[in-house]
Amino acid sequence: VQLVESGGGLAQAGGSLRLSCTGSGFSFDDVNSVAWFRQAPGKARGGIASINFHEGGRRYYADAVKGRFTISADDAKETVYLEMNNLNSNDTAVYFCAITFTVNIAVGKLAMLQPRRYQHWGQGIQVTVSS
Repeated sequence: VQLVESGGGLAQAGGSLRLSCTGSGFSFDDVNSVAWFRQAPGKARGGIASINFHEGGRRYYADAVKGRFTISADDAKETVYLEMNNLNSNDTAVYFCAITFTVNIAVGKLAMLQPRRYQHWGQGIQVTVSS
């Protein structure tokens, strides 16, 4: 199982970026949930967006990004996207995508955005927002 993030880089405050996470070595049909996390310097890794395919594709967002970020998945391309709009300096972090094949009955935002729910991770990509 391999996940590779792309699309990061430098953006201005108020601008947009789209991150992609492309998977290989598995079938997207077997994925239960996907998520994006981020980790700023000196801070813990935190979940920001997820899709639970076990709930019919229900999406969950952290309060800090709700209304600005959109997570989506393209099964045919085996790619997960994170569209990020109206960026601000607080969005500067390394962003990670993650997946799990495990069916987990625990749902809700807190459960879906917990790092321990996910077993497979990308290497991370830097996003820097200049003010």
